[in-house]
Amino acid sequence: MSTADHPPVRVERDGDVAVVVLDRPPLNLFDDTVFAGFEAAVATLADLTAPGRPDRARAVLIEARGRVVSGGVDVHAFRDIAEGPDPVGQGTALWSRLLRVAHTLEDLPVPTVFAAHGLTLTAAFELALACDLLLAAEQASFGLVEIVVGLTPSMGGPQRLAERAGPARAKELVLTGERYPAAVLHEWGVVNRVLPDDGFADAARAFAHRLAQGPTVAHGATKRIVSTAVRDGVRAADAVTPQISGALFGTDDLRGAVSSFLTDGPGKATYQGR
Repeated sequence: MSTADHPPVRVERDGDVAVVVLDRPPLNLFDDTVFAGFEAAVATLADLTAPGRPDRARAVLIEARGRVVSGGVDVHAFRDIAEGPDPVGQGTALWSRLLRVAHTLEDLPVPTVFAAHGLTLTAAFELALACDLLLAAEQASFGLVEIVVGLTPSMGGPQRLAERAGPARAKELVLTGERYPAAVLHEWGVVNRVLPDDGFADAARAFAHRLAQGPTVAHGATKRIVSTAVRDGVRAADAVTPQISGALFGTDDLRGAVSSFLTDGPGKATYQGR
């Protein structure tokens, strides 16, 4: 299939996994077309992962085609805003729009995985940080390099870096504008796992499928509890846990898993994800 035959951002199904593909050669630069593509993609994901849907996607994987994940944002987009009739208003509207994309992705009720096989800059890195888990190939590298055009990353990257690595690390990465290898960001707690370059795409797919085979409703509960703890503190998470986790006793996931565990032993459950 040629590049002209499909949009630069698309959603595919691979069994229980919904796969978002970024494919805008040669550098997968983000421009308004790509931003709009991700807006449409996350709206589609919200529908595909909705509880009760018969063909519900049980995990999400974001991946990219080509040599790099993304070389960043097409700077022409920033020039058009800066030289437009209302640069402050347009700039504010852009970041509000893109943060809604990050929020929708972050709030999906199933596990989300970002697979970075190579260089991952600016907006793509910020999208990765909005996912639950970040997998990186050994050769992957990352950067929030907006200082080169007088910007600060504003799609949620700095604050999510601070969540994962602490405020000092987040400031270092943004203020220096340097590129960091996957191994370093793994040490910092930003990258969850570093996988071999050879076979990385297949390994990332297999990882997403493994998550999709788990208890979907419980995974959604885990996300809500952890998010509450990060945003509002451990005691706030304690306060919502009984209601969130108590509801799991009414799910087919739990009933089937308990029955299977008692009858067949651990590791035999098949989850319904409803």
